[in-house]
Amino acid sequence: MRDRFLWIGVAVYAALFAWLGSVKYAAHRNLVDFGIFAQTAASAFGCFCNPIEGSHWAFHFSPILYPVGIAVALMHAPLTMIALQAIAGALVAPPVYALVRARSDAGRARLAALVTWLYPPLAGLIFGDFHENGFAPAAVAWTIYCFDAGLIGATFIAALVTLSIKEDQAVFLAVAGALGAWRFRGTSRGRVAAAIATVSVLVLLVFFGYIRSHATAWNGTSWQPMRFYAWSVADAATLVAGIGARAGFVVLVFVPLLFLPFRSAAIWLAVAPLAEVLLSRIPATFVVGTHYAGAWIGYVLAAFAFALRDLPAGKARVALIVCAALCALELAVADPLHPALNLRAVQSRDAALDWFLTTLPADASLATQEEAYTHLALADPYARLLPELPGREVRACFVLIDWNFPDSARLQEYGAAFERLVERQRYLLVAKRGGIELYRRTGGCR
Repeated sequence: MRDRFLWIGVAVYAALFAWLGSVKYAAHRNLVDFGIFAQTAASAFGCFCNPIEGSHWAFHFSPILYPVGIAVALMHAPLTMIALQAIAGALVAPPVYALVRARSDAGRARLAALVTWLYPPLAGLIFGDFHENGFAPAAVAWTIYCFDAGLIGATFIAALVTLSIKEDQAVFLAVAGALGAWRFRGTSRGRVAAAIATVSVLVLLVFFGYIRSHATAWNGTSWQPMRFYAWSVADAATLVAGIGARAGFVVLVFVPLLFLPFRSAAIWLAVAPLAEVLLSRIPATFVVGTHYAGAWIGYVLAAFAFALRDLPAGKARVALIVCAALCALELAVADPLHPALNLRAVQSRDAALDWFLTTLPADASLATQEEAYTHLALADPYARLLPELPGREVRACFVLIDWNFPDSARLQEYGAAFERLVERQRYLLVAKRGGIELYRRTGGCR
């Protein structure tokens, strides 16, 4: 891994996506997850919570957010989170490079790294809102590389990092560890795989048996991810109709890789993570460009690398060139970054909202729409979104409405309901600048 090309590519990729993320942030195009994770990271050494979820432990096992919290505490800027996710995306390529380089020349390894950086699902994941899943592809790929190279200590470290990302990775590593223990039984690598499987099962037992139950009791909610798999008879009827969408997703995932991962037995490692997204009753999980892709990208790209190194040199080189071209083509015709929507110059409405946010009281209990929430979240632990449903009560002292963003999802969902609250004088206007309005609850605030 001393190839200068590789590490220059890592730096360029990280810098590019950090810059793209900053452009998106400045244009107020971040959504709910960015604010949720900003507040959770900022409170990592406190409540590890946010006003939308309550305790994040009730939703996910994500100790990876503690080092993120340290970085945020040191820099105290939302762009810190954007840069960390960009670096994580860039670091997927080195283990793919090393897996290919182990049995081929540097030229093919470089092409494999290039395909990784061009891979549309990875680009969509890294460009999307900050999410713990953004760290998964790199952690998984490094774990598999270290295991293949016989680096026992490094394998354990990489596996622990993977396990710290989200509880579903414990399921995937338990399966992968069991498969590895059987495949390499009687060897040191087989014992390492068995140990990783055992630790993964222990993580699941601790999270579901202790951590989540305590956090859920505090939150008073059920485990929200189950909504993806709470199939009913009516849902099952829609499954047939959704086969086309799932098939299209598989095409978008594997066509840029020429379906090469299926030439390697390592594709079995990707079965569980792909099943997680394909068996969901909610289509968002099998859309290229969402954070759900973080579950499977590392396993698929590792299988891709194993398949490449078993191909003859000439065929591998041609296949990699075609893969790079297909990735570029998919980025051109089905770009998961949606640049026309997410990448634009800062407008006067952006500057006006940013200025208005600086005038708000510190630590204000404030409900607002996505454009303002994501820019308040890191500094204000009490900032939250307007309710999703019109029948729900606003639980905030202040409400900020910016009519300059009429396409805001929460404004469209709750704007009319809030206007009725204003008519009933439940909230009174206390400040206004252009289309931005700040209201305060009548009768006092806690």
